[in-house]
Amino acid sequence: MDLLEQKIRDEGNVLSDTVLKVDSFLNHQIDPKLMQAIGEEYAARFRDSGITKILTLESSGIAPATMAGLALGVPVIFARKRKSLTLINELYSAQVYSFTKKETNKISVSKDYISENDVVLIIDDFLANGQAVSGLLEIVEQSGAKLAGVGIVIEKGFQEGGKQIRERGIRVESLAIISSLENGKVTFEKEAVPK
Repeated sequence: MDLLEQKIRDEGNVLSDTVLKVDSFLNHQIDPKLMQAIGEEYAARFRDSGITKILTLESSGIAPATMAGLALGVPVIFARKRKSLTLINELYSAQVYSFTKKETNKISVSKDYISENDVVLIIDDFLANGQAVSGLLEIVEQSGAKLAGVGIVIEKGFQEGGKQIRERGIRVESLAIISSLENGKVTFEKEAVPK
């Protein structure tokens, strides 16, 4: 997606060789027009997959997932990271380690919202080491639902997560794949010099 890549170039802030800050349009402040375009792109890529539900993780995955749900006409479920007084029984749960926050969270989804009759599309903001997506995949497996695939807004192609998930035979559609953040510069996979 050229629009997304341009936004990353214009507003992304490279903090290190592994960390890209995109708070101005995805992770803190949200650009609604960009999210709408992202939702429409996911809908175009997965329209023929029979999707009945979209699953994401709070909180940064909610905006792109909601726009995809709007474009596909299906509900969006977000796995919660924190315990809630109303979310206590009959849960699918998984452990997810965050390399950015250096902590492990138990994520949970009510069994009321995903069943073996569903076809689920997972959407998340970033794919780096694959921990968040792996946790969401575990929830889909627990539910018995069919997996349509995984939609990622920004993939760090220089980290192992995407490779590991694809090696499991899972369809991964990343809208922007970054091959490097070296020297404070974002290089996208399609621009990378072959080795």
